Amino acid sequence: MAKFSQAVLLLLAALCIFTVASAADFKVQGKVYCDTCLVGFETRVTEYIKGANVTLECRDREGGHLTYTVDGVTDENGVYTISADGEHEEEVCEVVLKESPRSDCNKKFLGRTCGRVAITKNNGILSPVRFVNSLGFLINAPITGCAQVITELELTPEDIMI
Repeated sequence: MAKFSQAVLLLLAALCIFTVASAADFKVQGKVYCDTCLVGFETRVTEYIKGANVTLECRDREGGHLTYTVDGVTDENGVYTISADGEHEEEVCEVVLKESPRSDCNKKFLGRTCGRVAITKNNGILSPVRFVNSLGFLINAPITGCAQVITELELTPEDIMI
């Protein structure tokens, strides 16, 4: 009975250590797209980019010095998942768009080049997964069908950002 109690205590201690060690690990996820209609946001004809490079950057709030960085690459659906270790409650963290593998869609535009993310367990979010707004590159010229998309969205030329 004593050996059983010791085994249970040892198992509980190992479980506690594992839980504490893994509790600070986060997954940061988002998408990278090609703005095929040059409207400044995703549409039904948006194309997601495989092989785009992004970087998770955390900086201290006071001086803006880089404290943590991890690179990521998008999959065939334009989705990246970056593993982030540690607690970054006192830092400003962003996923930053770096490079597109598409020569026809590699221009950056304001508003879609980075997205903030809270990497802390002290914000009421129970899941270790943190989602970032989609990041996008501009295509060189709009694809066929964009005029219809713009009409469907009831946009005027003044509404279009790009």
